[in-house]
Amino acid sequence: MSENNGEEKLLAVARHIAKTLGQTNNNMADDILQIFSNFDGRFSKEKLSDEGVGNDTVRCAALEQTVNSLDRQISDHLSSENSVCCNSTAFLSTVDELVSTIEDWSPLSDDKVVGACLQRADDILQQAMFRAEEEFRSLMEIGGESFDVTRNSDELTQNGSSLYDSNGEEDDEEEIDGDEDVIPVAKAVVDYDVVIDALPPATVNDLREIAKRMIAAGFGKECSHVYGGCRREFLEESLSRLGLQKLSISEVHKMPWQELEDEIERWIKASNVALKILFPSERRLCNRVFSGLSSSSAAADLSFMEVCRGATIQLLNFADAVAIGSRSPERLFRVLDVFETMRDLIPEFELLFSDQYCSFLVNEAITIWKRLGEAIRGIFIELENLISRDPVKAIVPGGGLHPITRYVMNYLRAVCRSHQTLELVFQDNALSLKDYPKHDDRLQSNSSFSVQISWIMDLLERNLEAKSKIYKDPALCSVFMMNNGRYIVQKTKDSELGTLLGDDWIRKHSAKIRQCHMNYVRSSWNKLFGFLKVETMAAKPMKEKLKMFNLHFEVICRVQSQWFVFDEQLREELRISIEKLLLPAYGSFIGRFRIVPELAKNSDKYIKFGIEDVEARLTTLFQGSGGSNGGRK
Repeated sequence: MSENNGEEKLLAVARHIAKTLGQTNNNMADDILQIFSNFDGRFSKEKLSDEGVGNDTVRCAALEQTVNSLDRQISDHLSSENSVCCNSTAFLSTVDELVSTIEDWSPLSDDKVVGACLQRADDILQQAMFRAEEEFRSLMEIGGESFDVTRNSDELTQNGSSLYDSNGEEDDEEEIDGDEDVIPVAKAVVDYDVVIDALPPATVNDLREIAKRMIAAGFGKECSHVYGGCRREFLEESLSRLGLQKLSISEVHKMPWQELEDEIERWIKASNVALKILFPSERRLCNRVFSGLSSSSAAADLSFMEVCRGATIQLLNFADAVAIGSRSPERLFRVLDVFETMRDLIPEFELLFSDQYCSFLVNEAITIWKRLGEAIRGIFIELENLISRDPVKAIVPGGGLHPITRYVMNYLRAVCRSHQTLELVFQDNALSLKDYPKHDDRLQSNSSFSVQISWIMDLLERNLEAKSKIYKDPALCSVFMMNNGRYIVQKTKDSELGTLLGDDWIRKHSAKIRQCHMNYVRSSWNKLFGFLKVETMAAKPMKEKLKMFNLHFEVICRVQSQWFVFDEQLREELRISIEKLLLPAYGSFIGRFRIVPELAKNSDKYIKFGIEDVEARLTTLFQGSGGSNGGRK
């Protein structure tokens, strides 16, 4: 019986050798079995095959012997006070043999005895993997702390300046020496064409060897989770060093506007560094750690998602908070900054996060970018409402420039500096990067954006016309419209607004100003000109007409000296147009007045204003104190 058991054990060992040596090639296993059979009749293929073994205990003898041996080796490694990485080759080789043994015998796992052996082997493997996971984590942490992130300072800095602001601590040597728990953060550059090697090459190699075994043993997700946790801290610290706070959407909405403006500046800087330097560097590190492994692509993708998901969501949540925040018009330019940053970074999102685990981040980025576009359109709607709601009775004394005119025109001039972006925002179709006119700086007078601007200008004009009707004096109504119309045309002509609205628009509104000029002269001076018409040279009518002229001229000059025309050229044009009509008529009138016999001797008694006096009085017109309507900026 003992002799038979010995033979069966010998056969089991031979069978195991054949399977092990031929595990990658079934034909090779058959050849090995044939060689054994030719060498010794006891090693016939029938006896060496699984079907040729009938006794469960004998069949498992070799497996039990192998598992016992591997158990002792693994236990020795795990009980050692030293890191398994100090003897990594032996430990990892033992793990390889254990995994191989489990794979070889798995087809026979239905057998009760074989199944029990395999269960024990799985338990041993799990213990080994727990230790491998600890070693993996330790390598990640120690490797990062020991790596001098400033060793390539020429590559990581430019002109001695860092993208980290003055709030960040930049004394890396002091941090590394003074606090063993500190997370090293590599410096970044303005150029963005930089890759951060945050772990030494030797550490990367050790990590890859452990990752290879963990993945082979079915612990790929655990490996990715540990990897992601360690590298995630690096990213979070890097963003913190850039000054970016972890803010909820409600916290963003509660921030005072000045603080939010500063936070947007920091967000823009952090987003560019993250998407152009930090995330690509993490992608490269993932690929290096998990390269050449079975299912390496999936492991690298999953690990990359574990690393970058939190930081990416933090960046996206802030942009989303800005998108769904206040629609106040003064916020437009900062919202545009966020919109443009997202637009420029979406290709980076698509490049980095195209795999199965991260694609949702690309979709979220595009959704938030479009939401920012909706916010911009909403701000323009709020601007329209602001113009429409501006109280009609809120007129300016003296018919000067109304604050709403100054506000809207300066606002639109500033808006047009971002015309390319706004052309994209106001496209009739859904937002798409392919619609972005990257190389065409020309404004399009028939674009959706130009239609939007024209509509706002029409709203402003109607609002001003309604305000002008509040003035009881028609002449003052015309002065008010001239002032505001002149300002609108000037601000349009010397900016991109003029190109956007077109020459026809400018000519049309310039003609409106001339019409207001004519209306002013007619309503204010025609009656006065009537006093200077001579139907008869009789003394009494002449004296009466001169008296009425003096009275009305005095009143007009006194009242209209309180009116205000902000533009010196317009003021001079008005004065010259009045002089051209008034002085010849007045000169002719007083010339005839002096030749009337009854009036000739005492003409100076009746003639209160000489020609020079009239000219002097006309220069006092439209010089009002100005007040809120005095500026023209």
